[in-house]
Amino acid sequence: MTTLQAVHTLGRSVAVLAGGVELFSYVYLPGTPVMESPKPYLHPVRTLGGDVVSLYRPHDHVWHKGIAWSLPHVGEHNFWGGPTYERERGYVQLENNGSAEHREMTALAADGGRVRFAHRLGWTSQAGRPVIDERRALTATLVDETTWALVFATAMTNVSGGPLDFGSPTTKGRENAGYGGLFWRGPRSFTGGIVQSPAGAGGDELRGTRSEWLGFRGRHDETGGWSTIVMVDDAANPRHPPQWFARSEMFACLCPAPFFSEELRVEDGGTLRFRYAVVIADGDRGEEGSALLAERGRATLATTPRDIPGDIPGDIPGDVPGGGFAAAGDGTA
Repeated sequence: MTTLQAVHTLGRSVAVLAGGVELFSYVYLPGTPVMESPKPYLHPVRTLGGDVVSLYRPHDHVWHKGIAWSLPHVGEHNFWGGPTYERERGYVQLENNGSAEHREMTALAADGGRVRFAHRLGWTSQAGRPVIDERRALTATLVDETTWALVFATAMTNVSGGPLDFGSPTTKGRENAGYGGLFWRGPRSFTGGIVQSPAGAGGDELRGTRSEWLGFRGRHDETGGWSTIVMVDDAANPRHPPQWFARSEMFACLCPAPFFSEELRVEDGGTLRFRYAVVIADGDRGEEGSALLAERGRATLATTPRDIPGDIPGDIPGDVPGGGFAAAGDGTA
């Protein structure tokens, strides 16, 4: 029986393996240039069969890094990377590329079929001022012999000293460019692949539509095989179901974008929470199979603890159960 293992490279990354295949490496100390808004990312991301389904630092957008929690407009700050979109001038490179910096690991545990780890982060401006304190948890779960799922959970507390407006290039005036949130960049060979929605298969025309989930069916170079990725928005997320930023023609990407067309204000001291399931499967699952993967994603969200190790007591909403994994020290699980 396949089991999950976690390997912690101290001060660098956590990798999760299944049956000798590294499913992903979560790099929490990236060491990337300031212009790329340094932040943790997952890459390479693989299926259980070993096919890579992510892309790191592509030449067209070097700030795209596998799967990452990336936000282009947080008040005056750019935590996405690269230039900032302005209504009057378009994209302009400013000195506002902030960083999401690892502070401490708060949990690391494995029980065979699941690995969960968590850490605290400090989001700072390019000038080094505190903007956000974050608690983040990632949980990897085996679904079946060809499928696994990742649950990404974040709690972001505004510590900037004033309100923060979370937005996107669309909220600043660029039509249908509402990216920002949990962003997946697919491999080059997925370009021209199939964007799958609950209503049917398509492509770039699905960008900006609202749905609980969206998927991508892509083909690999060398082998000619296929993989299917489905991202599921938790029903408790703000503005559920989200608008989606999705592309196929220029490159492959998916992003449930809660700030796509409307800014969301978080007052100083306020906390913003999101949870997502990312389901990764070998093969082209087609329309019905993609919908089934979305069901598996919903089930995984339902069985994954909502609390984040390191949460501030009293910050967890009353309807969210406590418990979950106890904090563990750095090391290998």
